[in-house]
Amino acid sequence: MWCNVGFAEKFIPSTFNVTNALKSTMENGFVKCGVSGLPAFSSLSSSGNWSGIDVDVCRAVAAAVLGDANKVKFIPLKRVESFASLNNCQDKKKCVDILSRHSTWTLSRDSFLNFAGINFIDGNGFIVRKKSGIKSTKDFKNGISICGNVGTQTELNTKFFFNSIGKTYKLLQYEKAWEVVAAYDAGRCDTYVTDRTGLMAQRTKMSKPDEHLILPEIISKEPLGPVVREFDPYWENIVRWSLNTMIVAEELGVTSLNIDEMKNSENPKIKRLIGIEGRHGEDLYLDQEWSYRIIKQVGNYGESYERNLGYLLPERGPNNLWKNGGFIFVGDFR
Repeated sequence: MWCNVGFAEKFIPSTFNVTNALKSTMENGFVKCGVSGLPAFSSLSSSGNWSGIDVDVCRAVAAAVLGDANKVKFIPLKRVESFASLNNCQDKKKCVDILSRHSTWTLSRDSFLNFAGINFIDGNGFIVRKKSGIKSTKDFKNGISICGNVGTQTELNTKFFFNSIGKTYKLLQYEKAWEVVAAYDAGRCDTYVTDRTGLMAQRTKMSKPDEHLILPEIISKEPLGPVVREFDPYWENIVRWSLNTMIVAEELGVTSLNIDEMKNSENPKIKRLIGIEGRHGEDLYLDQEWSYRIIKQVGNYGESYERNLGYLLPERGPNNLWKNGGFIFVGDFR
């Protein structure tokens, strides 16, 4: 079994201590990853396997650091405990080194945690019952009841939106995502608010999915991505460039299926990406094949998107690469 401990010990600065995520990950033999349980992002199958676009970020880190994308311990977290799982973690069973949990990048959150990139761009929206006759937020009446999660950015976005349209509303909040879905599906509220992709995924869990309509309006911008604790720049760089590797691989047409063939490429960008040229492994305190393993074992960003979100959003929109009219872009391997 491949192992980079010797390599890491050679390059990791002596100032590292046991609380550093890179060192503790190597000592534990797995990446501790906090996830949401939201379909398409991080969901657990009946056979006990985790899948989703957020899951793939943690698998990429495991492939880079430990040589095996399966060396991840996934820890489901409620929204209200997610950020505390990184900082001031009281429950040791829920302490994580990466929060890959459908988390929106904001200034207030960035003030005490570090976002290591964007792996999906979304926006808050509403779902209603078709029989309500509501086809747009313009049809909302004063006093409309809304189901939502407690302790989220969506709560503030909803407040701003209703202030802007001059309407009143009643917000019914629940701690867990499945509780929100169950409450809305049972008729306890008129509408349900969360990220539109989340609405698409959660609609599939409802008793009669075809009887519900996701409204066309988007009331916020939600750049989502993996989060790490502050004051750990080495780990932050590893997480960021593990995600970046997947994005750059899609840009260059390198996939999990053709990467071995690409070793013969004359394209210098591809050579740097898969570690044939350059010494970017040393820059991250990893070996030279860390990025190759990510692509080989997890795939590029497009493969991850298609595998996890293709059935919900076949038209990628803002989550397309920059060169295809989307907003997904990162720096080069140079």
